[in-house]
Amino acid sequence: MIEPREFARRRKQLMRIIGDDAICIVPAAPERIRNNDNHYPYRQDSDFHYLTGFAEPDAVLALIPGRTISGRDRGEAILFCRERDLEREAWDGPRAGQEGAVSAYGMDDAFPIGDIDDILPGMIEGRSRVYYHFGRDAEFDIKLIGWVNRVRALVKRGARAPHEFVALGHILHDLRLFKTRDELRLMRKAAKIACAAHVRAMRATRPGMNEHEVEAELLHDFRRHGAVASYEPIVGGGVNGCVLHYRANNAVLNDGDLLLIDAGAEYDCYASDITRTFPVNGRFSPEQRALYDIVLAAQRAAIAQIRPGKAFGAYHDAAVHTITAGLIKLGLLKGSVDKNIREQTYHRFYMHKTGHWLGLDVHDVGDYRVDGEFRELEPGMVLTVEPGIYIAPDAKSVAAKWRGIGIRIEDDVVVTRGEPEVITAAVPNDPDEIEALMAAARK
Repeated sequence: MIEPREFARRRKQLMRIIGDDAICIVPAAPERIRNNDNHYPYRQDSDFHYLTGFAEPDAVLALIPGRTISGRDRGEAILFCRERDLEREAWDGPRAGQEGAVSAYGMDDAFPIGDIDDILPGMIEGRSRVYYHFGRDAEFDIKLIGWVNRVRALVKRGARAPHEFVALGHILHDLRLFKTRDELRLMRKAAKIACAAHVRAMRATRPGMNEHEVEAELLHDFRRHGAVASYEPIVGGGVNGCVLHYRANNAVLNDGDLLLIDAGAEYDCYASDITRTFPVNGRFSPEQRALYDIVLAAQRAAIAQIRPGKAFGAYHDAAVHTITAGLIKLGLLKGSVDKNIREQTYHRFYMHKTGHWLGLDVHDVGDYRVDGEFRELEPGMVLTVEPGIYIAPDAKSVAAKWRGIGIRIEDDVVVTRGEPEVITAAVPNDPDEIEALMAAARK
């Protein structure tokens, strides 16, 4: 868990950035109906969690920098949240209430969410800018515009209304891009849980099983360690491994096929993201091994580029170069490496980027480019490294022995001041180690 003082530090940092004449408003994620009166599992909005650690719905955070109505000189963090209600808590579980918002979550003050229409417009009055995420929740957008318009209607009476709405994302998401020590501790925990689940899946896999049986092995390990899936797992055997976002997970695993598993664990809202590809029967065929070795070499070349001062795009370029050279060597591409990269012929077999930011979201926030150029990597950033090769089962002009093979290898990497830290290294990606692990599980 992250301590309340860490969330308070983040709120103060954001208030310093937006300035004394602004107000920042961040609503919690709404609950979503799955069917009839059943809800989807609740997951807090990542930005709201980053600033509060508060896990309940029906809440709104207001950050008011500078001197406030209550007399605080260094700003105020106000939480609107549900009141304590013993009858509802008997059905849905305990609530923090206003007292808990202050005592347990470090808020300066808290009010019932039902009073927000009466109180928040008064907090907006006197502020020149409103920082907010427009477009995420249309219903809340309308409420906020209504509150601002109420203040504007009082301008002739001397009220001072905001004259500008400012997108919150750019500022807040740049803060989220750099992980603190506490965040990295949680991400290592999420990675450790996911690694154990992948190893369990490798040991359990046998020809004749169904993909969903392997998925169940993953989910079992996630839940028994207090985590949930950070995204819908991909468990694709054979040709299904060539479908980048395969989600059916309901096919039989055949002897001689590869199994691609892309699955991560989320622990205390922080995500991991791992992909491994391994043989269903425990032994790579010569063709599978040849392609696998290229992808592994590409990943290693990419990880070597994850250093402070390197451009974000450098590690993708390294992976592309290695994959292109490998495909030429196997005869799947023709011509020079430079020509194939320039003409992007490799894109037929490797059509996605090599990675993305990782954190509270699997595809985490933060700009990849600054002023049109890839931003430089800095310590505290976390990203995935996930090269792959996918040869469609109906690929023309490709020898039959290569068709239907899909391979991706993905790890989570922390940018440090020196060597990159691979926090998902506990699940093997070396093909000899994978075969040895699976052989041992069959004894």
